[in-house]
Amino acid sequence: MVGTYRDREANPPPRLPNLRFVPCDLRDGRQVTRLFQEDEFGYVFHLGAQSLPTLSWLDPVSTFESNIMGSLNLFEAIRRIERPPVVISACSGAEYGHVQPSVVPVTEEHPLRPLHAYGISKVCLDLLAQGYSRDYDIPTVNIRLFNTTGPGKTNDAPSDFVRQLVRVKKGLQPSVVEVGNLKPRRAFLDVSDTVSGFYVAALKCKRGEAYNLCADKPHEIRQVLRTAIRLSGVKVTIRPCSHLMRPSDEKIIFGNTRKFRRDTGWKPRKTLDQTLAAMFDYWERLT
Repeated sequence: MVGTYRDREANPPPRLPNLRFVPCDLRDGRQVTRLFQEDEFGYVFHLGAQSLPTLSWLDPVSTFESNIMGSLNLFEAIRRIERPPVVISACSGAEYGHVQPSVVPVTEEHPLRPLHAYGISKVCLDLLAQGYSRDYDIPTVNIRLFNTTGPGKTNDAPSDFVRQLVRVKKGLQPSVVEVGNLKPRRAFLDVSDTVSGFYVAALKCKRGEAYNLCADKPHEIRQVLRTAIRLSGVKVTIRPCSHLMRPSDEKIIFGNTRKFRRDTGWKPRKTLDQTLAAMFDYWERLT
């Protein structure tokens, strides 16, 4: 198994058995082409992206360079090889944008109307994969991944809450938790359930199709915060901060996974409490 990374200094790859890491910047078509010339793969899990909606507002150009041109370089490299692998692409629930409550949880047939550059870039990936599947016979599966979190995750509400609470517990910051908008509802899937979902997608999903991958229950962000505070055992003051507010925010992001469950037999196993508890264990070791 081969994994790629872009910046060794910022995020050094771990040492794991049966896994070899190689440097590869998806924005560099020559590097991507060389990767597929040197090795033969049965499956490609295309996860490489600029994945932060907030950053995509600030720098849409670099988001498009990474997510659109990077994906185009990948598919161009793959179409030139004799036996193309199955490509499982990490698309996004952000492709749907604002969804009316009457059609939540949203299905794969819903129109794609993203609100920000990140969501737009994932619509492009979705269409690129479908196009290369149709025009060049590359077997593809598009996973429209909704919110996922767990140990090691940063830059989302659960990880921000947990990290601050751990710092409060250890006396490293005042008993205050800074928050953004607490009203949106999100269905947070545990990262272990996400990994198992991508694995069964590679084996069982229909080629050329798009599938939602999502937790089975949405929670108001305020409820996630309350659960994290309860698990931490500390008393804190909640302080809303303007710099944590997004220019636009979907009121609810929740995907219908009936199609994915039907074709794969997958179902999520971790509860929100279990996910947050594992995140506390992780950050307590690192803080």
